[in-house]
Amino acid sequence: MLTMNLEGLEMIAVLVVVVLFVKVLEQFGLLEAGYDDSVEDELELSAVRHRPEGLEQLEAQTRFSRKELQILYRGFKNECPSGVVNEETFKDIYSQFFPQGDASTYAHFLFNAFDTDHNGSVSFEDFVMGLSILLRGTVQEKLNWAFNLYDINKDGYITKEEMLDIMKAIYDMMGKCTYPVLKEETPRQHVEVFFQKMDKNKDGVVTIDEFIDCCQNDENIMRSMHLFENVL
Repeated sequence: MLTMNLEGLEMIAVLVVVVLFVKVLEQFGLLEAGYDDSVEDELELSAVRHRPEGLEQLEAQTRFSRKELQILYRGFKNECPSGVVNEETFKDIYSQFFPQGDASTYAHFLFNAFDTDHNGSVSFEDFVMGLSILLRGTVQEKLNWAFNLYDINKDGYITKEEMLDIMKAIYDMMGKCTYPVLKEETPRQHVEVFFQKMDKNKDGVVTIDEFIDCCQNDENIMRSMHLFENVL
């Protein structure tokens, strides 16, 4: 059971991506010890339909070492032999962690944030690029990523409706697992408070600058931004 109040929900609204992705890493077997240094080939390119970029390129584009990329790919390939993840796989993974809630809507939003080219699938490259930001990125990069998650229609602004959609999705996924149990109107109440705090110029939308400025001035969010940097 998770203890949570309005302030706690505000923090989770930004950080739930990172927390849950640690769970995904566990699901993929990527946090288990015991990997040896021998990898039969670079990325076993012939074993998958989708061929990932070379290790050197991914090393240059992410904050992972060659060894870490090999470990990540082994876990990714074991879970997704085709070399790509579809939205249903995301939903299945998150439903396992929240069996008493409905994680499908949140998983949909999260999948869209990882599916950067909007082709309906998340490749290994998409996976490690997002993971690199969430686990090893700067605070600015993590907040940019979180903003992109909230900006559902990708127009460069967060509306109150978009924030409410995300908060309802989080509520549906974990609201019944909190103590005290969140009331039905809690997401809307939270959005009213949080949106007003973010919308500095009161024009009805939150820009990325407003979003980042508000988060950077929240000590709880800033402190939590560094919690998962060494999980891999």
